Amino acid sequence: MNQRERSADGTISIVALRSALKSQYHAALAMLRAAIRRCPDDLWTSSRGHANPFWRIAYHTLYYTHLYLQPNNRAFRPWEHHQRGIQHMDKPPKTGRPYTKAEVLAYWSICKSMVDDAVDALDLNDPQSGFSWYKVPKVEHQIVNIRHIQYHQAQLADRLRAATGAGVNWADARRRARARATGQRHRRKSL
Repeated sequence: MNQRERSADGTISIVALRSALKSQYHAALAMLRAAIRRCPDDLWTSSRGHANPFWRIAYHTLYYTHLYLQPNNRAFRPWEHHQRGIQHMDKPPKTGRPYTKAEVLAYWSICKSMVDDAVDALDLNDPQSGFSWYKVPKVEHQIVNIRHIQYHQAQLADRLRAATGAGVNWADARRRARARATGQRHRRKSL
């Protein structure tokens, strides 16, 4: 962190905070994408003794990522292919069909592409999350949202490791950005 990222009283600037949030969103989403892409077809729709199949956890994660990147629930517009109720993992949906891996990856691309503009548009000093069921300040809610992505990504990575013997590589969004800028490739250790 350079000196410009701190205010006169030593606190971190809002610019530095936004940069950190974006970086962590991109890293968490990169790991989620890797889990989705690596999922074998037979694991995609199977619960294998779990409450929810792989595809549904992936969709749930993206749905709430998308929702909580909004300033509030009134601003949210679901993905055009959203099936009502499918995002809830605590009860089976009454209707609907499993999303294909291609559909979930398309939704992933939408969520990833909105991160930077969405984080820039949020009032990170707002004492309210914008969601009545989350009684935390906006900045904390963004950290919760990133933790949510990582939580479910870890579930999916664990299922992958159990099914295939290989997990998901660690993603560091800042290192990847630097590598792209300099044309270098960095090897990342497997979790």
